[in-house]
Amino acid sequence: MLLRTKLFGHTYEFADIKELLAKANEEKSGDQQAGIAAHTAAERVAAREVLAQVPLSVLRENPAVPYDQDNVTRAIDDALNETIYNEIKGWTVGEFREWLLSNHTTGADIHRISNSLTGEMIAGVTKLMGNLDLVVAAKKIRNVTHCQNTMGLPGTIGSRLQPNHPTDSVEGIKAAIYEGLSFGSGDSVIGINPSDDTVGSVGRLLEMTYDVISKWEIPTQNCVLGHVTTQMECLKRGAPAGLIFQSIAGSQKAMESFGVSVDLMDEAYDLAK
Repeated sequence: MLLRTKLFGHTYEFADIKELLAKANEEKSGDQQAGIAAHTAAERVAAREVLAQVPLSVLRENPAVPYDQDNVTRAIDDALNETIYNEIKGWTVGEFREWLLSNHTTGADIHRISNSLTGEMIAGVTKLMGNLDLVVAAKKIRNVTHCQNTMGLPGTIGSRLQPNHPTDSVEGIKAAIYEGLSFGSGDSVIGINPSDDTVGSVGRLLEMTYDVISKWEIPTQNCVLGHVTTQMECLKRGAPAGLIFQSIAGSQKAMESFGVSVDLMDEAYDLAK
């Protein structure tokens, strides 16, 4: 596909989908330092003009990291709902944007197609949307989740209580939990970033937070945000963890920099269930 347009008498051409997506992005210092940002505002507008005309099928066929080189790309692509994908693959990115913002499109409609979208499709359409566009589209979506309580209902907000301590002092963290609860914080999660990412320390904090939640019958869940392998080992030893946390990324290389993989995430998910 020829990725070219003429704007104000100047022709702009982009080598591939990866370059097009990068140059259609909002101005960011990280993109500039990586040498992938648009050089001018006009080039950014031109990239968005071209991107708006790209069919969703082209974005699937040209992932940021090739299918045969990246297990994150494979995990996403293999999980697509092919039946629904075939209904929308002919849409351009611009048409996808208009559909998301249409008064006739509901949250249920968006949820129906969600499992037929790749990261490139979602990233592409957001590059054509301003902040208010994103708010309008996001407001339609409801992601209701359940653990010790229910989150994500319309008209409600939730907050994380983050009682960190420089030495992971159990008594210090417990005092911070009670202080936070007195302000009504923590209904999403009582989540601690440990200083000591060892099984012993993380396990102690899980036990303590669970005891506080149980004693006072608090409708929330606990989490100690050590590395996922540390949390998994704590679970195997019987520690009471309400949630498992791990930072993830959109490519195999980035995942490896966190010391995780798609298979490890699947293992952690199965263990947490």
